[in-house]
Amino acid sequence: MDIALLIKAAVMGIVEGLTEFLPISSTGHLILAGALLGFDDEKAKVFDIAIQTGAIFAVILVYWQKLRDTLVALPTEKQAQQFALNVLVAFVPAVLLGLLFGKAIKAHLFTPVVVASTFIIGGFVILWAERRQKMNPATARIHEVEAMTMMDALKVGLVQCLAMVPGTSRSGATIIGGMLLGLSRKAATDFSFYLAIPTLIGAGAYSLYKDRALLSVADLPMFGVGLLFAFVSAWLCIRWLLRYIATHSFVPFAWYRIVFGVVVLVTAQMGWVTWAG
Repeated sequence: MDIALLIKAAVMGIVEGLTEFLPISSTGHLILAGALLGFDDEKAKVFDIAIQTGAIFAVILVYWQKLRDTLVALPTEKQAQQFALNVLVAFVPAVLLGLLFGKAIKAHLFTPVVVASTFIIGGFVILWAERRQKMNPATARIHEVEAMTMMDALKVGLVQCLAMVPGTSRSGATIIGGMLLGLSRKAATDFSFYLAIPTLIGAGAYSLYKDRALLSVADLPMFGVGLLFAFVSAWLCIRWLLRYIATHSFVPFAWYRIVFGVVVLVTAQMGWVTWAG
């Protein structure tokens, strides 16, 4: 058993769990961490996607009561049916556009300039969205996910597709996009978590299936460690984030994105990190 490899897997799992649900792009952080650890070959790229499932288990645990109640009520209650339909409707655009354009985006947009630009632009979008809700609280017309219509869900699903561009952040796109579309900070965050369940499980399963030739039974300990640490760190992060948004804005994350965008450019310019798909 390669202890050094397991330590790298643990570190990557922690990075995944801490960044997946914050509006700061887990992909960008995993690329940087993987490059610094020397954990960035083709198998590592499959690993990065697969361990998202560990983070999703944390979402399921935190929201278990809501998810269980919805499943139990699904056959008879319209509200539960509407909620499930909204998540499905929001999920579909990412599937369709991912299958159509995923390869092209990976081939042409994974460059330092694109990644850094999306980090920085995303930071300014967060500042704008937060200022907009602060100056005009009435723009937040939806305060609970149960109040969302199917059209609201579709719009958030379309915004999620922006995360196909490297550095955008799936959580950032859905949370900040949701806020710009009329959701409160809490409602946008909650719906982002619910939408992450099918999105990330689907991405992980598809990646494992597509690149199964790269994997072997000997990789199970590495994946197990990554999943475990992603789960634990994501669980801690989600619980912290839900408390944080009750009294704070996303402005600090905006400035963090802007600084991180500069880091991307510097590391690429110095040749420390190869920002390529």
